[in-house]
Amino acid sequence: MSPPGGLHVTHPVPFCFVQVAFESHPHLRTCTISSSLSAVPGVKPAYSFHVSADGQMQPVPFPPDALIGSGIPRHARQLHTLTHGEVVCAVTISNSTRHVYTGGKGCVKVWDVGQPGTKSAVAQLDCLNRDNYIRSCKLLPDGRSLIVGGEASTLSIWDLAAPTPRIKAELTSSAPACYALAISPDAKVCFSCCSDGNIVVWDLQNQTLVRQFQGHTDGASCIDISNYGTKLWTGGLDNTVRCWDLREGRQLQQHDFSSQIFSLGYCPTGEWLAVGMESSNVEILHVTKPDKYQLHLHESCVLSLKFASCGKWFVSTGKDNLLNAWRTPYGASIFQSKESSSVLSCDISINDKFIVTGSGDKKATVYEVAY
Repeated sequence: MSPPGGLHVTHPVPFCFVQVAFESHPHLRTCTISSSLSAVPGVKPAYSFHVSADGQMQPVPFPPDALIGSGIPRHARQLHTLTHGEVVCAVTISNSTRHVYTGGKGCVKVWDVGQPGTKSAVAQLDCLNRDNYIRSCKLLPDGRSLIVGGEASTLSIWDLAAPTPRIKAELTSSAPACYALAISPDAKVCFSCCSDGNIVVWDLQNQTLVRQFQGHTDGASCIDISNYGTKLWTGGLDNTVRCWDLREGRQLQQHDFSSQIFSLGYCPTGEWLAVGMESSNVEILHVTKPDKYQLHLHESCVLSLKFASCGKWFVSTGKDNLLNAWRTPYGASIFQSKESSSVLSCDISINDKFIVTGSGDKKATVYEVAY
């Protein structure tokens, strides 16, 4: 089946999120490899740089507590492999940390990871059409509803509290696809990043479209909410990150980059925004000052990114098969895990004890974080 933009993808499996998530954008450039990693043998080259307001780049001297402060992980070990059977473009873990949801082609599978040796899904939620990829799935905070979006103009809302999970509502917009979803902290509103660049705001109680934020000139690819639900941050294939005021319904900031934006996350405890680029860089912006950090450890597109609830660290994943954990904000490398294929999606449990990743190898991996 051809994707919404009419570009027919001939390879049987999309190896990279670029082919899955943005295959409706045929002009997307190929991922570039960072040249800053040409290492001196035995010496780890500088990978974290502070960029001043005038563009001067300096390697960051890490403070003594960069990797040993309280709440900083030491490593993460693989706990479960969840064999989904299709490329896993979306993952999320419940607040109870008992259930993991994996989104692939045409369905979301539900896994009970509270049991040792999880081998098979406990439920399958058939969404969209059988050949269409799910790009995002988000649980409401009470864990009783799941919102699913992807290569379709319709979002589906699932009632998970029913004896058997069932669709309780569908929300339809004019855009052919949804690339990312976010839920407001009070769970009353859902935000959908659309392939046409618009951000659609849905009232979840009335299932109505209440507003559209228009500004991105190409697909809106990623989203996060900050300041207790008053501001929205979005990244796009138009090489911009934008900040929106949810109360006034207008754009507050725009940051321009030389690369498409594939992922972003707002630090829950501070004024930092982490941005994952098609160019392989991770950039950490201060949201009120002009300075920033630029991190060079990925060797290809940065496909997903998520902050821990404590705000002290975050993870990013890439087409280079890597899961990287970083110290906020200056990006000291806490740990790395190399998977067997592109890592397309990630989530961190609300208690910061588990990481879940979704892979081009048609599986999800649950990691236990060790402190």
